[in-house]
Amino acid sequence: MLLTVDLARLEVHPGDRVLDAGCGEGRHCFGCLERGAEVVGLDLDFASMRDAAKRLARRAAELGSVGTMVQGDTFHLPFPDDHFDRVICSEVMEHVHDYTAAARELARVTRPGGRLAITIPTTTSEHLYLRLGDEYFESPGGHIRIFRPKQLARGLAAAGLSTVGAGFAHGFHTPYWVLRSVMHLPDADQSRLVRAYRHFLIAATGSRLMDRIERGLNYICPKSVILYARKPERSVLAA
Repeated sequence: MLLTVDLARLEVHPGDRVLDAGCGEGRHCFGCLERGAEVVGLDLDFASMRDAAKRLARRAAELGSVGTMVQGDTFHLPFPDDHFDRVICSEVMEHVHDYTAAARELARVTRPGGRLAITIPTTTSEHLYLRLGDEYFESPGGHIRIFRPKQLARGLAAAGLSTVGAGFAHGFHTPYWVLRSVMHLPDADQSRLVRAYRHFLIAATGSRLMDRIERGLNYICPKSVILYARKPERSVLAA
């Protein structure tokens, strides 16, 4: 399973209530469910969730747990305050204009002492794609900013969250998106080379050897950076 967030580092435990905001097809939802958590995925794009929601519900039933997906907006989460033990928001903040407001909403639904993982593309990879063509940023639903991790950390701090660590992921994916950009992004799927690399990525997902190699590449050419954050305990918030 291709995950950006290290769920062990996020400390997802059995019985935890987890929100995956911007879940897409739910890869982190399924990952957390397998660790024994109760999972809610949320996304604006209902079409991307339709089939995944059914599969998630079936798997949750098999495990005797909870797994559901809802359509919703990260700026107006339909959940009460302090509701989730763990919150994931992967590859969303680069798409929204007011990322600090989105961070405040994520903080609101996280319980005091709860943990969050927010992922964004790395600055280096984004500048590389930009040099290769404008389509990566000008396509509908594309990225509207290039983040520096410190910029996101300041946004999290403004939302009352403390960044406690960082990680990197998807070293194999940086060359893939370089290739797609070189092949003219809107038409890239027509390229045999792009399709061959995609098959390699799928095969690499299930290989322990490829996983070890990618862990090394994550220090050289990662596509994503993950900030791990914590919401202070209530006594600290009241101080």
